[in-house]
Amino acid sequence: MRKLEGKVAVITGAASGMGKQIALLYAKEGAKVVVADLNLENAQGTVDEIASNGGDALAVVANVVKQADVDGMIDAAVDKFGKIDILVNNAGIMDNFVPVAEVTDNLWERVLAINTTGVMRAARKAIPLFEENGGGVIVNIASAGGLFGSRAGAAYTASKHAVVGLTKNIGFQYANKNIRCNAIAPGAVNTNIGTSIYDPSAFGQERAMVGMNINPRVGEASEIAKVALFLGSDDSSFVNGTIITADAGWTAY
Repeated sequence: MRKLEGKVAVITGAASGMGKQIALLYAKEGAKVVVADLNLENAQGTVDEIASNGGDALAVVANVVKQADVDGMIDAAVDKFGKIDILVNNAGIMDNFVPVAEVTDNLWERVLAINTTGVMRAARKAIPLFEENGGGVIVNIASAGGLFGSRAGAAYTASKHAVVGLTKNIGFQYANKNIRCNAIAPGAVNTNIGTSIYDPSAFGQERAMVGMNINPRVGEASEIAKVALFLGSDDSSFVNGTIITADAGWTAY
């Protein structure tokens, strides 16, 4: 039997990169998937690929900064498929490696709004539905930058540390309600998140790159998807409130 047979999953940022690979793998393993993304055309491309392989999915436009969009993507799952079992908070942006002395309020607020507040809002919407259904699973995409001090700039680092803390808080507080919440902390992965980097801070980037020479290798989005499958399935039934680092051993040094 497939690992997610009969489950319904909502995945943010699922038009490309890790989100797309998670969506494809979840569908392959039997889940019905809501592919949520800013880019509807690319989200529909993910849905079409799922459909071509015999899966069932729905594309939804969602800007996780907007509560109405967050509500809409989860309501769409319930309207189309009758419920939601799994929420994957994948949407995120980088911060141009800007150190704290150079960070603007606008950059700070934008990065935190997408990377952290969007995660909170989606969880806030999904958890009451999980409670009604007798349980559910949240998988957050954190980062090695959420575990260490200089893998990015100040805003990104703070945002991902916050995701780590929020993950642990949700995991413990709702454990007795059959709701699990875990996160993945990827290292360097081949995705298009780099397109959110423009005019990077020379100082901040130089400092953040110091540890790159000990990175064993860059990962693939499909490798992160396999971890997300483990966390979204009953294979991880005893795993809750924790962070799985997926970085080829980079941060073990």
